[in-house]
Amino acid sequence: MARLSSKLAHLPRQPGVYVMKNAQGDIVYIGKAAVLADRVRSYFQKGADLSPKIRALVAQVADLETIITKSELEALILESNLIKRHRPRFNVVLRDDKQYPYLRLPIQDAFPRLSIVRRVQPDKALYFGPYVPTGAMRETLKVIRKVFPLATCNIEIDGSADRACLEFEIKRCMAPCTGNQSREAYQHIVQQVRWFLEGRDQELLASLRDEMNRFAACEEFEEAARLRDRILKIERTLETQRVAQVGPVDQDVVGLARAGTAADVQWLFIRGGLLIGRRDFFWPDAGEITDEELVRSTLEQFYSKAVLPPKEVLLPVGVEDQVLIQQWLRDKKGEPVKILVPERGAKYHLRQLAQENAAVSLNEHLRLETESREAVTELRTLLGLSAIPSRVECFDISNTMGAQSVASMVVWEHGRMKKGDYRRFKIKTVDGANDFASMHEVVKRRYGGSLANKAGKVLPTPDVIIIDGGMGQLGAAMDALAQVGLSQVAICGLAKAKGEKDERIFLPGQKFPIVLPVKSPATRLVQTIRDEAHRFAITYHRKLRHEALIPVKTTRSS
Repeated sequence: MARLSSKLAHLPRQPGVYVMKNAQGDIVYIGKAAVLADRVRSYFQKGADLSPKIRALVAQVADLETIITKSELEALILESNLIKRHRPRFNVVLRDDKQYPYLRLPIQDAFPRLSIVRRVQPDKALYFGPYVPTGAMRETLKVIRKVFPLATCNIEIDGSADRACLEFEIKRCMAPCTGNQSREAYQHIVQQVRWFLEGRDQELLASLRDEMNRFAACEEFEEAARLRDRILKIERTLETQRVAQVGPVDQDVVGLARAGTAADVQWLFIRGGLLIGRRDFFWPDAGEITDEELVRSTLEQFYSKAVLPPKEVLLPVGVEDQVLIQQWLRDKKGEPVKILVPERGAKYHLRQLAQENAAVSLNEHLRLETESREAVTELRTLLGLSAIPSRVECFDISNTMGAQSVASMVVWEHGRMKKGDYRRFKIKTVDGANDFASMHEVVKRRYGGSLANKAGKVLPTPDVIIIDGGMGQLGAAMDALAQVGLSQVAICGLAKAKGEKDERIFLPGQKFPIVLPVKSPATRLVQTIRDEAHRFAITYHRKLRHEALIPVKTTRSS
């Protein structure tokens, strides 16, 4: 305490970041300040009106560090990066480390092609997104490839290729690689794709109608009909995606909903007036966190990723340091970004839409949490565990007649699948279709230590291991665990009897399996985990099989 008091007495009066630690040296809170001395001392003043959360924080603080920055903006950026890295207990933390996908259109190229990227680079290309979930981006790409004959290959386009590919035969590309389409004509298609992605549908449709009428006037009715069909497809797509908004506007709209101590913050991504995706962040225990803190922390951490902000961000409440955050977003985007809290009009209705979506997501999260608690309680009884399991790992084997044999490991933790801990394996020591030996290999590799060392991240030991299979696979996995000294970990096999729909759990030392009730929460939980392991294994197996069958593409030459 003497050391802490001394630090409090000699705090700098510059902008920067402060890092609070407990007696064990763990970081418990990270904050920023325009004047470090004033902000940090405010926590420790006698008689200060502190929230219950802040009082609990101060009671744990045994040490603190400060990092001086050149400006408050620099402090904001540093604070966001440190929170993302250390995930302090008393900060609002986004449990999400994904990089969201964008569509990249390099308009500076002679023949630009769309590609999927997860980082926005200052390379003069156009970026459209983020697309959340990824399925929204896949649907957009599908529409673009059906409607606009843009090249999708990765060869060099210089007009010297000997022949066109199948995409030309089905009119999905006009073969600029063979010289069949000029650069100017190709760039005209690129402009149309750009208008479509930017939501400038009036310009796009007017251009296409003019083109169609020109072909019809020249009695080129086949081309006119093709353009007519393209116009109809675009109009149908825009009808399903258009948000009630005037003009091609880029906006992120944030909504907030609460129920008891739980809270959900919902983001709607609107680009060019089209709703291209959404993402929500859920906290089960946010009762002591204010609406302003939830929204501000989400805003700062979300945009600290490689996320390109839109021109407008609509919020449900005003936030501290709004002008500073706008400056930061302007620097990221390269043009002004407005943060608004609309109270009327079309933007207010968008804000209401985001809040309605947040309420729906919140109810769904609470329902799933209730089901999850019931499921793990039932699973604990079923497996005879001393405590409710919080982490489950599941293994599956996949091959085709013994070829390209692979395995998957998926992880369920605290009520949800934890994809960052998934692992996949090529079977190395087994020839042919031998699921027992393959299971023995991957379980030993997972828990023997070499996998963790190679991946650079030590995965925790699970409370329960699920093996996809019956007594044979279970016995092989148990033998592998015994060899690495983990016989005490709970393990079971999960399989269906031939010709039956009922799931059966196989337990060590029991001759006969337990038939699971079809509609019980535990049954749904283990089925979900096992099905995810099966999907992950099959996806990897198909990828390897495809790579083995399809030769590597080479650049065409004249």
